[in-house]
Amino acid sequence: MGLIISMWSGPRNISTALMRAWENRSDTEVWDEPLYPCYLSRTMLDHPGRDHVLSAHADEVDYDFVARRLVSGSASSVFYQKHMAHHLLDGMNREWMDDPAIVHCFLLREPREMILSLHARYPAMELEDTGLPQQLEIFSRVRERGIAPPVVDARDVLEDPERTLGLLCEALGVPFEDSMLSWPAGPRDSDGAWADFWYDSVRQSTGFEPWRARDGELSPRLLKVYEQCRPLYDELHQYRLKR
Repeated sequence: MGLIISMWSGPRNISTALMRAWENRSDTEVWDEPLYPCYLSRTMLDHPGRDHVLSAHADEVDYDFVARRLVSGSASSVFYQKHMAHHLLDGMNREWMDDPAIVHCFLLREPREMILSLHARYPAMELEDTGLPQQLEIFSRVRERGIAPPVVDARDVLEDPERTLGLLCEALGVPFEDSMLSWPAGPRDSDGAWADFWYDSVRQSTGFEPWRARDGELSPRLLKVYEQCRPLYDELHQYRLKR
């Protein structure tokens, strides 16, 4: 079995662009948001294209089926799994996460910028929707096994993709490939059925866009969410890969 990468991200966090980077390697298969169909089935949230997604991914509504596949590897040397951490709901069995074949990694975004971006798409957002509580839970679970999981920050990726992805590849024990820095525009067969509703920007992209500060002010309600997010982000951010 080759390397299995579970990359845990929050929403609005260049996670799909990072998936594109890995998919453009010569040795990697990707899986787009494996837990989303089960999450959507259990919560029945009114997300764009919900019924279409559940129909197109009927097998992946079964959490146990997904968990088995997550640890089974692939025919490629690297099996990259793009996860949204908030899709890991209370009551979902976490035992598969302790499989030694899996390397858990974490993608962060500064919470003010993430909240502003997420709120524009999902005005009812709360702390749990940011994925930060779940990221810290998973991170702590991995640390308890004596493992230091790789952490990368979206701003670091955008400001210097080659350096940051190089550090990530080094931490994972795989060679960096220049092909990770650019990719053809357009859809992929690996995109989930939700891509038509969420992936407009990344489908137009051919690489990582330069980092730019996001304009906007937090409302009093969102400021409370930010104040909850900040210590969680800071706890994870201190472990980010840097040189």
